[in-house]
Amino acid sequence: MLHVRAIVPPDETDAVVAELALHVGVTNVVVLPGAARVPSGDVVLCDVAREATDDVLTALKARGIARTGSIAASEVDLALSDAAAEAEERAPGHGDDAVVWDQVFRHLQDGSRLTWTFGAFLVLATMLAGIAALLDSPILVVGAMVLGPEFVPIAAIAFALLTARWELLRRANLTLVVGFVLAIAVTYVCTRIGRFTGFLDLAELPADRPLTGFVYSPDRWSFLVAILAGIAGVLSLTSGKAEALVGVFISVTTVPAAGNLAVALALGHYSEVRGSVLQLGVNIGGMIIAGIVTFVVQWLCWKLVLRRGMGRSEEG
Repeated sequence: MLHVRAIVPPDETDAVVAELALHVGVTNVVVLPGAARVPSGDVVLCDVAREATDDVLTALKARGIARTGSIAASEVDLALSDAAAEAEERAPGHGDDAVVWDQVFRHLQDGSRLTWTFGAFLVLATMLAGIAALLDSPILVVGAMVLGPEFVPIAAIAFALLTARWELLRRANLTLVVGFVLAIAVTYVCTRIGRFTGFLDLAELPADRPLTGFVYSPDRWSFLVAILAGIAGVLSLTSGKAEALVGVFISVTTVPAAGNLAVALALGHYSEVRGSVLQLGVNIGGMIIAGIVTFVVQWLCWKLVLRRGMGRSEEG
């Protein structure tokens, strides 16, 4: 269940309330005449089943409310209401499967911004991956994957390509490129300093790395893993239950490959540089492809759910 608040011009209030009444997933409608000041207007509040939220927001935007007033939606953690339970029961589909596309877009838009926090997490993750390469430690590879924040910009690229949102595409690409260049550069410099000061007693990366060699040896399994990770990541972004998964372990071997690339460059182990670059490209490309396909499948499946739900409501 989501709580929707709309600031509506007074001459549009009755039409908006009538529009909300058309949606079976809407309940607890409240009108506060003249309550809003900036922008001025009436405040219309309602609770909406997640399954119906996308349609409700689309209807409000079609009436120009986002332009003349304001629309906001937030998750309802607890709703003790028979009316709310009935609204969720009437709405077609299941809330966990529903996609609120405006919410997804805003999440991707915010998460693909190039911020100091994004850069710091990517630098730390890449440095941790570099240490994992030096020690042949799969545990540190997992740690680097946990810290890596790069999946949201990758998902944003997939979403932007699918919906022709070119500004989002430009921003996400810039964030990825600058972020990885910065992370690789910092890891490279730190490795060189460690070599110069004697902190690192390795002349080059270990020749035998049975536990982490996969980060610079792309093969068909690398692409398959990237596809599966891309699907899991997008489902995490759009699902009502699994949002915590995003950015936790969907890095796969993007960050580990970047860390291996930086360390290999610093130690002059150029035979692994090409493999690391290919691994990075394969994983990013695979996740973008998987993201586009998953977004399309979710949209088509939900359209089918809504169509069946409308058919049942007409029969009833």
